[in-house]
Amino acid sequence: MKQPQVSAVIGGQWGDEGKGKIVDYLAADADVVIRSQGGDNAGHTVLNERGKFGLHLVPAGIFNPDTINIMGAGVALNPKTLLKEMKELGERGVSFDNLIISPKAHLAFDYHLFIDQSQEHARGKNRIETTKRGIGPTYMDKAERIGLQAKLLLEPDRCMEELARVLALKRKHLDQDNEVLYPEYYEDFVKEAGAALKDFIRPTERIIEEHLHKGSRFVLEGAHGTLLDLDHGTYPMVTASNSTVGGLLVGAGMPPLALNKVVGIFKSYQTRVGAGGMPTELDNELGEHIRTRGHEFGTTTGRPRRVGFFDGVAALYAHRINGFTDIAVTRIDTLADVKELKIATGYKDTAGWPTDFPTDNTRLSDCIPAYESYEGWTEAEIAKASTFDELPLSAKAYCEAIVTSMPGAKLSFVGVGQARNQLLVI
Repeated sequence: MKQPQVSAVIGGQWGDEGKGKIVDYLAADADVVIRSQGGDNAGHTVLNERGKFGLHLVPAGIFNPDTINIMGAGVALNPKTLLKEMKELGERGVSFDNLIISPKAHLAFDYHLFIDQSQEHARGKNRIETTKRGIGPTYMDKAERIGLQAKLLLEPDRCMEELARVLALKRKHLDQDNEVLYPEYYEDFVKEAGAALKDFIRPTERIIEEHLHKGSRFVLEGAHGTLLDLDHGTYPMVTASNSTVGGLLVGAGMPPLALNKVVGIFKSYQTRVGAGGMPTELDNELGEHIRTRGHEFGTTTGRPRRVGFFDGVAALYAHRINGFTDIAVTRIDTLADVKELKIATGYKDTAGWPTDFPTDNTRLSDCIPAYESYEGWTEAEIAKASTFDELPLSAKAYCEAIVTSMPGAKLSFVGVGQARNQLLVI
């Protein structure tokens, strides 16, 4: 039997690392791409021959008509967002004949958004800085075992019965009143969503099994990043799902032993959205320069991202959790014309030198990084490179230094621009 090739694409930082670009590249030769977790609070930007696309729920393999694209059981699926996204992509010539939605994916409705927004407001200065897309409340319902799965859209009457039951609980427990907490609000939409999505919702386990036996090529598409993982991230400033390799396997319904490649995606610098510790943050003119040059604003929210030097301590922690086999360093073009670059190799705090990356945000905020410095490069030098060997020596040394912080992993990709042909494969 031919050995299947299963690659997981994992963000190694606080998200926004350029995972969509790598998935788009790998999907060109993939038989199956699976979006495993997260909701429309995530976003991938893909630039290919069709143009520039911002994806929020649809797997990034959708542009390859020969690739099966699965939205897995671990996804928090907002059907309103999905239908809007499919309409916009369809108007640009994208086909969905190759899209499959797991019946087990949990649905996010407007009442989840309402609860999310209300909770953030109530937290005041202690707010988590969520995207207010209702993802946390959706996963809360899932854990509380009152969540509504995508398969209910195939039975609108039953879906409305379950909605009425859940909303009655919500009204009882919440000291608020709003139209989104009443089932009548959803009657027309549930019928509309059911009719529009019924052909896409079908079991995925047999499809995955058949392709494993055929020796197919899989890509597990991660959303968010390791440092936002619910269990292993900088809690509580994290997302509501598991964005590490284990979470992708569970959300996809993939046997762990089938996995044979874990690709860690790292920007050539560090970014973070919202509150929480970030030792290498550049709250200065250089940070603003990198933010502007890199267009560091959220794909989904438009929020400005905090910017800093690359954090090798955080990268090693992400490597320990995921066991990266391959590393992609993206956006080295963004750092062009910065004369001196730095990589954090250790931290010092009030207690001395921590040996590990502290996921406690208070302690992380107290950490002072120790840096190693590297010579920069120019935009002209990057623009003319079509292979890794053609990059300036300073850029190659910098990328190799990033990977050195993750023993056992190899440098496999370097991004020198947004376009598909601006990915250097090593």
